[in-house]
Amino acid sequence: MSDIQIDIVSDIACPWCAIGYARLEKAIEELSSEHNFTLHWHAFELDPSHNGEAEPILPALVKKYGGTEDEMRTNQDQMIKIAKDLGINFDKLQERSTCNTFDAHRLVKWAGKQGQQTAMKQALFDAYFGRAEDVSDHDVLTRCAASIGLAPESAEQVLNSDQYEQAVRKDEATYQQAGITAVPAFIVNSKYLISGAQESATFKQALQEIGAETD
Repeated sequence: MSDIQIDIVSDIACPWCAIGYARLEKAIEELSSEHNFTLHWHAFELDPSHNGEAEPILPALVKKYGGTEDEMRTNQDQMIKIAKDLGINFDKLQERSTCNTFDAHRLVKWAGKQGQQTAMKQALFDAYFGRAEDVSDHDVLTRCAASIGLAPESAEQVLNSDQYEQAVRKDEATYQQAGITAVPAFIVNSKYLISGAQESATFKQALQEIGAETD
């Protein structure tokens, strides 16, 4: 069996990042008998300048990308259907508000030290897209930590400090300098870039080809 490392650059506020990971996960499951996979999550902020003032998501998307709220609602409806077919919770996708994700990224880094990076990321996706919770709120973040079996008191200590700030900033700078301008981005074996929330079959084919090179 060959070893395959996948570095995932994503933001908690990015629906396609949740969809992309679910599709990748399916491909990994189908290839688990052939390859050993190691995943590392890296921070990317879609709106690093967000000042903490929440805005309903549909008008915020119109302001950023243009179009109309009806068009945005149609796009979101499509994402909800895709997510449902993948078994992920997007029930409140259109009811969420904008928020800053920097502290959530810090918590993902902390969870990674305890082998729970992917679980934390999924808990945050579920909180934001499934329950429309504010993932900049420290109470929400500590509940997410508790939901995956991590100590909420320890999570709160991290959030009330400057721990992992430099790690998140380093991620953002590293991948910006590498030319990553949109997420999700999947970097395989530090060499191959797969951009966007590809279909599971596309991920599987790419991983098989890369794995064949390392055998």
